[in-house]
Amino acid sequence: MAESERIEILHFDQERYLKEASELRTRGEEMVRFADQVADEGYDAVFLLGMGGTWDELLQLEYIMNLYADKDLELHLLNAAEWNVLGSRRLTERSVVLTSSESGTTVEVLEAVRKMRGQGIRVYALTNPDSPIGQAVGAERCVPMSQMHGTGSCEMNYYLADCFGLRLLYRRGCYPDFDRFMSQADLAWQGLVDLRKAFEPRAEEIARRYALAPYTMFVGSGALWGETILFAMCNLEECQWKRVRYVTSPDFFHGTLELVEPGVPVFLFKGEDASRKLDERVERFLKSGVTGDEDIVIVDTKEHALPGIDEDLRVIFSPWILSALVGERVCCYYEMMTKHNLNYRRYYHQFDY
Repeated sequence: MAESERIEILHFDQERYLKEASELRTRGEEMVRFADQVADEGYDAVFLLGMGGTWDELLQLEYIMNLYADKDLELHLLNAAEWNVLGSRRLTERSVVLTSSESGTTVEVLEAVRKMRGQGIRVYALTNPDSPIGQAVGAERCVPMSQMHGTGSCEMNYYLADCFGLRLLYRRGCYPDFDRFMSQADLAWQGLVDLRKAFEPRAEEIARRYALAPYTMFVGSGALWGETILFAMCNLEECQWKRVRYVTSPDFFHGTLELVEPGVPVFLFKGEDASRKLDERVERFLKSGVTGDEDIVIVDTKEHALPGIDEDLRVIFSPWILSALVGERVCCYYEMMTKHNLNYRRYYHQFDY
């Protein structure tokens, strides 16, 4: 699709998106500086700390880092609420923690960060430096998250987290392609806009067919698993009050498959890493006649080109693609079909609980 071709995208500010993307490299380089600082000081383990949506977002980084890391890297993904009550024997004063919070007020993360800082543990954060979490971490160790607020913020936040994680791997000598990743990431943003334009009709069709379904399943794996949860839990359960079931491709065959029947939509998100084999097994089962073709929705990131991105780097960019197509485009059309404002909550942030 020609870059100059102007196609309107529902509830998406193309100019603002590309403007923020052009400014994102500076924040990415700040994340690189943080990683270099950690590498220079030394560390015994890396902990990714999240809660709810930010935990889901960090799943892709955990997967990517484990994909390329040497066997000696100790890497853990922590749920902030669980850590607050259970702790971790592996977290020491020589460990490093990366966390994130768009609001900067996530109570579970704030409690965890305060405890960790009190123990002398280094914490870096994707959050507003002036927020409570930013102040607890220290403004000098914070980088603001994307300000797009749902219209492209996820892939931008993936980029910032990847800058930190992949740079650590580069400094360990196990990810020599870091500079290539950084230069190709600069090329991805226009491509992600063009993918939105091309996918817009299908996004609307998906929403018109399935947004009012009483129950929907979502299946994914590998680098796409975090984005699968994020769409099903954050976008549909929290923001649309939809009843859903999200399950990994391997776990699908241990319980969930018995609930597949005509009239129950099943969304399968196919990735581009080794877990694709697991996705294909789910696809074969779904297409074996257990349900109708009209109940199967397959979004395969491999079918969506990103010009300028090398084939061997696409596994890193695949969650960005799914975020753009489903987490953002399909979600906007769900809002249109359900007439339920994505910003409206009954309970979340409405009172203390």
